[in-house]
Amino acid sequence: MMSEPTPDQLKQVDLRVLTHVVYGLFALGLVTWVFAAATVAAIVIIYVKRGDVAGTVYASHFNWLSYTFWWALLWVLVSLLGTYIFIGYLGLVVTTVWALYRVVKGWLALLEFKTP
Repeated sequence: MMSEPTPDQLKQVDLRVLTHVVYGLFALGLVTWVFAAATVAAIVIIYVKRGDVAGTVYASHFNWLSYTFWWALLWVLVSLLGTYIFIGYLGLVVTTVWALYRVVKGWLALLEFKTP
């Protein structure tokens, strides 16, 4: 006979699902650019729920995505300035590929119960 899950086990499952949702929103915003608001929503969730994930493996995933967002935003802004001399378009592509790589790497780590 199986025992009922403890509240801590249920909380871990909830945090895991939340982290998957955050990765999904982040990826949706990156892949489509039309839904960039999804990436912003992911960052809002990250900052609102940061206290809930403190001390868990999910905190490292939240930090990973937060770092990815802020650096990508910086490089997108720099690249947009560079579009006037056409080199900025390359910067936009490189930044998008880099951010997607980080999302995929982090999401795969989450699936394996590891830190990114």
